[in-house]
Amino acid sequence: MKIEFNINNLVRENVKGLSPYSSARDEYVSDGSQMVFLDANENPYENGVNRYPDPQQRGLKAVLASQKGVEVSQILLGNGSDEVLDLLFRAFCEPKEDNIISLPPTYGMYKVLSNINNIENREVLLTDEFQPNVAEILKAKDQRSKLLFVCSPNNPTGNGISSAHIHELLTKFNGLVVIDEAYIDFSKDASWIGELSQYPNLVVTQTLSKAYGLAGIRLGICYASSEIIAVLNKIKPPYNVNELTQQRALKRLQDIDKVQEEVTNILKERSALEAVLSDMSFVDTIYPTDANFILAKVDDATKRYNQLLEAGIVIRNRTTQPLCLNTLRFTVGTAAENKKLIEQLKELDNQ
Repeated sequence: MKIEFNINNLVRENVKGLSPYSSARDEYVSDGSQMVFLDANENPYENGVNRYPDPQQRGLKAVLASQKGVEVSQILLGNGSDEVLDLLFRAFCEPKEDNIISLPPTYGMYKVLSNINNIENREVLLTDEFQPNVAEILKAKDQRSKLLFVCSPNNPTGNGISSAHIHELLTKFNGLVVIDEAYIDFSKDASWIGELSQYPNLVVTQTLSKAYGLAGIRLGICYASSEIIAVLNKIKPPYNVNELTQQRALKRLQDIDKVQEEVTNILKERSALEAVLSDMSFVDTIYPTDANFILAKVDDATKRYNQLLEAGIVIRNRTTQPLCLNTLRFTVGTAAENKKLIEQLKELDNQ
């Protein structure tokens, strides 16, 4: 049964009265015919990028809508997922008054954005199994709690978050539940996009930076109800996704078989790396992962990090994060990169 939810109860008062900025490319949308464009004060000499990009990224959204089974009106694109997350803060959280809830250890930008936007960040630690402590989350929330961030698969732990926990939070949290699915393409679990019609307070963010291999173009994606997306469109910059990004993303999305082939290879390499790590005497625990990385607990994370760095291999030392003492995060690389890593791990194990 669809839950009852009124988005207007969450939107900041000053945002409610705003109208989206109307740019030249919003006021006239080409139907494909040859037109003379003298409306935006652009340089008229064609070079591929002399015109402003489509501010609504219509071609790109049409492909995403078809692939994900949603309406175009349910999609917002941003300059990386970080812009999408920032827009959520700016649309729904009143500085010095509202709060958000995050679940460490998790993606660090939730905390950074709360500080930038002067919003209280109420941190509720995950359990020892890296799952949400639902009772403590519900205890931490109040009427000013606007956003709850759930990263699944979680970074830096790698595990997916229990669907039962997420369902409970969606029904009992009075604000927006934002599920960050940056690593969903590596997971055995289905995306929460399919639940948008059931939960009007659900927001799902994804990215082309991970499985799609386009970290350099900075494209983040937000899926939500049309009502939520309409609010975000009020405050987004008019040309926040540039023309080159739109072109490159569209080309990649239209080659989905290649993306899936690369994901399959990454998962194969992940399994091989897990097997090697499990044989290392200095590795204590390998945590379950649904992402393109592995979190492992070792004897001395800082020591092992520095040893690998000296060997020309850069990984991530996560020992300073809550519940992550003496852990290292290994991104799964190419077969050649993983071979070099495995050789160095075996060398360290033999010392």
